Amino acid sequence: MPSSRLGFASARPLVAVAVLAAALHAPAWAVDPFVLRDIRIEGLQRTDPGTVFASLPFRVGDTYNEEKGAAALRALFATGLFKDVRIEIDGTIVTVIVEERPVIQSIDFVGLKEFDKDVLVKALRDIGIGEGLPFDRALADRAEQELKRQYLTRSLYGAEVVTTVTPRERNRVSVTFTVTEGQVTRIREIRITGNQAYPESVLRGLMELTTPGWFTWYTKGDQYARSKLNADLETLRSFYLNRGYLEFDVDATQVAISPDKEDIAISINIREGQRYFVTGVRLEGDFLGKEDDFKSLVAIRPGEPYRAEAVAETVRAFVDRFGTFGYAFARVVPSTEVDRATGRVAVTLSAQPSRRVYVRRIDIAGNTKTRDEVIRREFRQLESSWYDGRRIKLSRDRVDRLGFFKDVGIETVEVPGAADQVDLVVTVTEKPTGNILLGAGFSSADRLTITASLKQENVFGSGNYLGIEVNTGRTGRTLVLSSIDPYFTIDGVSRAFDIFYRTQRPLNIFGGNDYQLITPGASIRFGVPFSEFDTVFVGVGIERTEIRGGANLPNSYFLYKEQFGDTSTSLPITVGWARDRRDSAIAPTAGRYQRVNFDWGLAGDTRYLRTNLQFQQYLQISPRLSLGFNSELGWGRGLGGRQYPIFKNFFGGGLGTVRAFDQGSLGPVDVTGAYIGGTRRLNVNTELYLPVPGTGNDRTLRWFGYLDAGNVWGADEPVSMDSLRASAGVGLSWISPVGPLKLSWGVPVRKKPEDRIQRLQFQIGTAF
Repeated sequence: MPSSRLGFASARPLVAVAVLAAALHAPAWAVDPFVLRDIRIEGLQRTDPGTVFASLPFRVGDTYNEEKGAAALRALFATGLFKDVRIEIDGTIVTVIVEERPVIQSIDFVGLKEFDKDVLVKALRDIGIGEGLPFDRALADRAEQELKRQYLTRSLYGAEVVTTVTPRERNRVSVTFTVTEGQVTRIREIRITGNQAYPESVLRGLMELTTPGWFTWYTKGDQYARSKLNADLETLRSFYLNRGYLEFDVDATQVAISPDKEDIAISINIREGQRYFVTGVRLEGDFLGKEDDFKSLVAIRPGEPYRAEAVAETVRAFVDRFGTFGYAFARVVPSTEVDRATGRVAVTLSAQPSRRVYVRRIDIAGNTKTRDEVIRREFRQLESSWYDGRRIKLSRDRVDRLGFFKDVGIETVEVPGAADQVDLVVTVTEKPTGNILLGAGFSSADRLTITASLKQENVFGSGNYLGIEVNTGRTGRTLVLSSIDPYFTIDGVSRAFDIFYRTQRPLNIFGGNDYQLITPGASIRFGVPFSEFDTVFVGVGIERTEIRGGANLPNSYFLYKEQFGDTSTSLPITVGWARDRRDSAIAPTAGRYQRVNFDWGLAGDTRYLRTNLQFQQYLQISPRLSLGFNSELGWGRGLGGRQYPIFKNFFGGGLGTVRAFDQGSLGPVDVTGAYIGGTRRLNVNTELYLPVPGTGNDRTLRWFGYLDAGNVWGADEPVSMDSLRASAGVGLSWISPVGPLKLSWGVPVRKKPEDRIQRLQFQIGTAF
């Protein structure tokens, strides 16, 4: 049989197609079938011969024909390893000749500033460009487009990418992407047309996208992204739908980029339509004979403008209520009957409860460190009991509040072959729970502070807390070793103990505070949950306080030391109660917090009773505006005819009490000029929170205006309204990476000439 050749090169696709077509159809390329005696491979450098043989549709001893030859070419090119493939036939021997693609030896970037190199390397590998992979010029072009797309997400529309391919030895190449990032493209103008009911300024204020302003360096709101624009359009739609404009629509949007690619102009054309008012709400379907119960959940009010938000809220409430009865798959479908002539709309809510189910099994996934029992003990939905949507939501929230997980999700899965059973799959994503901190800070009260801590909130996956903390400051130092077992008993009784060493240096008008109070001690306390929101605390401690002073020891401390000695040992018993129904412990906007705490010194050298009462209320005035109210009352007295220990006094002034007054400067001052505090304290604080302009509804960064009032009184001083101090001002609250930061500037509204004023105050870790 004469020698013949069949093949084509990928570098010339048009020729390749023609040759392949000829190989498949043209008689001139026809090969008479024959039995293969041998198969040979030529041209391999790095590719394993087994890869080639595995791609061939024939073996030695098979009958070779032209269809198998064409199929072999297609299969080899499909591997992406070869730039050229040919098949030569010599008698009954088939020789496969390949030319391998070069392999990428390295990938480098020049001019990279906006992105981390590893982020781009991963993005390119996803499209087939990476070290050790075959190089293809077409893929390199795709890589350029992918890099530009990455820059578009950062509003760098002028970014240019040039690819340089440098040959290396052994058929390898180095690929270098030279990037010219250019300037960030800013939104120069946003225009909204077609609006009649609401001013353009109001509508623009709803949007996340904005023109450059004071805080856009932080919010990036002046950087265009299509996803942000789509979200803003939905925000506008929701705004109108919640005000009765059922037929609102966005007719057109236009985004224009300037020739230098540094500015963007956005135009939005809307159609408001007419406003509709609700005439009535009708329930249809099966409501389990509890129509009155469901009617109490309706948030839609006849006579008011139609609000899509109220409809969605009602649907959610109905579905949740069905869930409490065990109907996990209930459907509630809202529909409207519109009368355009009168501007009226009737709302119908159709319910299909489907079937009642119970939970067969609860499975937990994703916990690589935390033990299953730590998650299961937070569940209020039990296995082999009726499905209860309210308990499932409560369970999810309790697991989330553990603080061990980034995400907590619960999926309801039907059990095959059992219509009345479901499984719950709890999926968690764990986060690091250990913390090692060594740092320094500065506050207006304590000046320079040094902080060091070692904490583990989930020791060995048990859910227990163990930590050691060191803090230093001008007026006090603390060393604390703490441990908390949240489930000391199976019923959820917690146990905590602290070993501490504290020093205090009260302020002095004349300075020279070389005296200090030194208190080492330890305590143990138990928390007994009485409901999902109420906990009662009981504890006992032992502490020893030493009044150590020099020539400047205040007279009040000197007299106490002369009467009772320079050291006092006490065994305080603590009893307290707390109820927390806030929506967040760090940045609340709604809910209430109440706390009562009693410390009894019933044994040792001191006899006293110290009481703290606190009440907080947060009100959501609007989606962006909330009001916070805080009040605290402290009271103490000696027992058994003994004097109240001076080192247990309350202090006031500064952050957490009455701002604009120096920290710890309110209350009695003894004859030596020392601020000694008092046995009674009252604080009342009010804060109005609003988001920083340009940050949307970000609760981690908020402005606030405040009004504070309060004072501290000694045991022999009358408590009167005339003696109250008050201040007003503004501030900034930021949940920073190192903790809650609060900065305030204020002026005294009510003060005395002898008061110490400090208008600017800040601190990290302050709550209210």
